[in-house]
Amino acid sequence: MKRSALTRREFLKLVGAGSATLAVGDSLGLVSSAAAEIAAGEHRRPNVVLILADDLGYGELGCQGNKEIPTPNIDSIARNGIRFTDGYVSCPVCSPTRAGLMTGRYQQRFGHEFNPGPRPSPNFGLPLPEMTLASRMKSAGYVTSMVGKWHLGFREKYRPLDRGFDEFYGFLDGSHPYFHDVPPNQQPIFRGNETIEEKEYLTDAFAREALAFLDRQHEKPFFLYLPFNAVHSPLQATDKYLDRFPEIKDEKRRTFAAMLSAMDDAVGKVLESLRKKELEEDTLIFFVSDNGGPTRQTTSRNDPLRGFKGQVYEGGIRVPFMVQWKGHLPSGQVYSKPVISLDISPTILAAARVKAKDAKFDGVNLIPYISGKSDRLPHDALYWRYGAQCAIREGNWKLLKPNAETTELYDLAADIGEKDNLAVRNPKQFKDLNKSLEEWNSQLMKPLW
Repeated sequence: MKRSALTRREFLKLVGAGSATLAVGDSLGLVSSAAAEIAAGEHRRPNVVLILADDLGYGELGCQGNKEIPTPNIDSIARNGIRFTDGYVSCPVCSPTRAGLMTGRYQQRFGHEFNPGPRPSPNFGLPLPEMTLASRMKSAGYVTSMVGKWHLGFREKYRPLDRGFDEFYGFLDGSHPYFHDVPPNQQPIFRGNETIEEKEYLTDAFAREALAFLDRQHEKPFFLYLPFNAVHSPLQATDKYLDRFPEIKDEKRRTFAAMLSAMDDAVGKVLESLRKKELEEDTLIFFVSDNGGPTRQTTSRNDPLRGFKGQVYEGGIRVPFMVQWKGHLPSGQVYSKPVISLDISPTILAAARVKAKDAKFDGVNLIPYISGKSDRLPHDALYWRYGAQCAIREGNWKLLKPNAETTELYDLAADIGEKDNLAVRNPKQFKDLNKSLEEWNSQLMKPLW
């Protein structure tokens, strides 16, 4: 599919083609038109880079307040774009969040409520009737690539190349060792549908493959989905990254810091490649984690939030979340109204001018809200269900059921740490939110596994 306008590089190349080009009336008109478009700040449809961290806690980035582990490259996305203080995912664990991310829909609507478990159900996988973001982008003429962790199906028809990606490098499972000595029962690394042996530290390998894709395809509109497995267990890092943190004496914490630093380096390499190719202003970049940090496993911190991975307390579902699109969205902004990872697909499609009339999105296009064109809340309410756990956030009020027997109510504006249960003191708020949650819950499917 043709681009809607020439980039600066194309314009300068065309102008530099010489007087023979300029002597042709149509070419002269094309150059004049391109010059006018560039002067007006208009560009082709944007490239898209969607970066997903794994099990990264809310408080672990420099831009989120962590002074222990430098993350300058990830922080630069917030500095050059917008950081969401109240950015959520649709589930406190990996696979369901990814199902919601790829579809823009609450994954419970189509039964993708749980991880597959150590012995996956034979029907595990993102249901085939659900169209992915990658499929929509590919149909609109984008070159699509995925590098990293899939976790949305192991069998044929459920793999990345069957769900809209032209290229795939990574693994299909929920976790993977970072070194090449892979256990016999571990899912292999794939290139496309072929298994390969990877010798490089896996985070570095993912950076290498992402850069190779950009080198091959940067002249075309592209969508790069880069879901790292960092900082998910197992805790493994090379001396290159461990040596950066000699002052951290706790071995687990030091290794975690090294893993996070490796991922930050990888993000930095991708951003630098875009800069060198003069594509920064032509590229929409999202960075988000798939759930909160599992503090018991990897030391990942959710400060100042309560809870962790697997819980519907804020620590399990509120995550680092930021977006950059230089020249199109504000820079250095902080946005405090609640948003959710379900918004990412509709936002990307709107920016890319890809129509999705058949989609029944639960997410919204965030651009009017974060660009200042609308001061309304993007959502009247956000919802979560993960087995017996469920929650609703409406404005600053959050009602949650951490188990089948307990219901709690919090004012997040006054109590971000969810310490003061207001259920008894606010009976009307309690009743109204509980009713709304039950109404939403009645729309959902039973889990498929």
